Amino acid sequence: MKYLLKTLLAVCLCSCVYSNAQKNNKSSESVSSKPNIVIIYVDDMGFGDLNIQNPHSKIATPNLDELASQGMRFSDAHSSSGICTPSRFALLTGQYHWRRGHGIVGGFGNPYFKDSDITLPQILKDYGYNTAAIGKWHLGWEWDIKNPPSIEEEHWGKKMKAYSHRDINWETPIKGGPLQRGFNYYFGDGTINFPPYCWIENDLPIKAPNTHLDLGDLQTAEGHWEFRPGPMVKGWDPYEVLPTLSKKAQEWIGKQKKEEPFFLYFALPSPHAPIIPNKEFVGKSQAGGFGDFVFQTDYVVGEVLKSLKENGLSENTIIIFTADNGPERYAIERAENFGHFSSGDFKGVKRDVWEGGHHVPFIVSWPNVVEPGSVSNEVISQVDIMATLAQICNIELSEQAAPDSYNFLPVLVQENYKSPLREATVHNTYKDKWGLRMGDWLYINHSSGAGKQDLPDSYNALRGYKKFNTEGLLFNMKNDWGQRINLFEQYPEKVKEMKGLLQKYKNQDFSVKRE
Repeated sequence: MKYLLKTLLAVCLCSCVYSNAQKNNKSSESVSSKPNIVIIYVDDMGFGDLNIQNPHSKIATPNLDELASQGMRFSDAHSSSGICTPSRFALLTGQYHWRRGHGIVGGFGNPYFKDSDITLPQILKDYGYNTAAIGKWHLGWEWDIKNPPSIEEEHWGKKMKAYSHRDINWETPIKGGPLQRGFNYYFGDGTINFPPYCWIENDLPIKAPNTHLDLGDLQTAEGHWEFRPGPMVKGWDPYEVLPTLSKKAQEWIGKQKKEEPFFLYFALPSPHAPIIPNKEFVGKSQAGGFGDFVFQTDYVVGEVLKSLKENGLSENTIIIFTADNGPERYAIERAENFGHFSSGDFKGVKRDVWEGGHHVPFIVSWPNVVEPGSVSNEVISQVDIMATLAQICNIELSEQAAPDSYNFLPVLVQENYKSPLREATVHNTYKDKWGLRMGDWLYINHSSGAGKQDLPDSYNALRGYKKFNTEGLLFNMKNDWGQRINLFEQYPEKVKEMKGLLQKYKNQDFSVKRE
């Protein structure tokens, strides 16, 4: 936590950058104290979906592999949660999601934020950055709802209520969204599989929904639509979402000026379901529709990187690439059918406290500063992004800001630091199941790390996974990435220590000013 790392925070950014720039035979004068920042946040991509991390991959990811070759790849990075909304909140606030909640925001759900929350875009905006969020939001808005849900229909075998397009006032600016959280600009469809199905620019729909969800005869390449019923713009085509977001990000980058720093939070809805690769990407992988969608996601990343280069912005831009959680459960069938393991060597999938639910790809590229092709085995979390970027920009965070965030700049510039950097890292998705990583050790307070469903027996047999019956679990992650050897009964003192530390973290109250 940043307040425990006074010695690291005392390190001068300029000297860090200078020494590393000299080491790479680059001029430190070419490195700005206000670098541009681009965070590319993909959805439901597993550690093993990045080709460079999976020697048995059935999916090519040339642009992400190239990005990794230009910067530092983290082999032990984690999202805060095994699901979407909470991880996004954690990344943007530098605090664990479970201090606020565990679930996702519904289509017309309220903001996950409190107005007192200090966000990454807010501190950057205050420091002179032009800030933009393009893509998936899924963190709630304050909608002007005129009527309670007026439509009842069957969905997933259940009758449920849904809003009609007539139940929402589309002419009122939508409050509580990106513009209230520090972004100067927003463009996106909110969340691809949640209503409303329309484009939103800043705080208003470009065109108001005028009908109810109806996809006609459109088909997915794999899995189900997973769309929730609700208001839609007539003729809405989900297959246009990813290409449109790509184009919009490139346009926005093209408008930026070299002398004015910018922050782009580019949150892609892929390769999350619905799995809908555009036709030019069909058949580009050996892992079915999902593999093709990952290939397209990689292509979109490449287009953004190309836009930065073409506009002369690459040399002074930090790029962070990561994912909000591990792969959806479709990954189980994919492994059995295609031999592609989206979770890599890790046990579990999305929603799990098993490693595969939150052990995600994480790349940082920063020309002239981060050594090309470097790999770090340091344990980091996405909550650490805020403290790290604040240190890079020489922004002093208030005591209320980013309470769970550690500064990993020393790792990036390969300066001396005390390892492990983090005292410990909490893993959590739902309120009754918790994990704590401390050094090489991982403790789980349950006999299983599964989220809502256990891994099927066929998959366990394929991977050599066992079921356990102890009241908790303990693994040594240095020697047992697959969480196959439960050491819970062999090391009772270690269990006691980690159980106590986990409870200490859960009991911390950051609502008052820290001394």
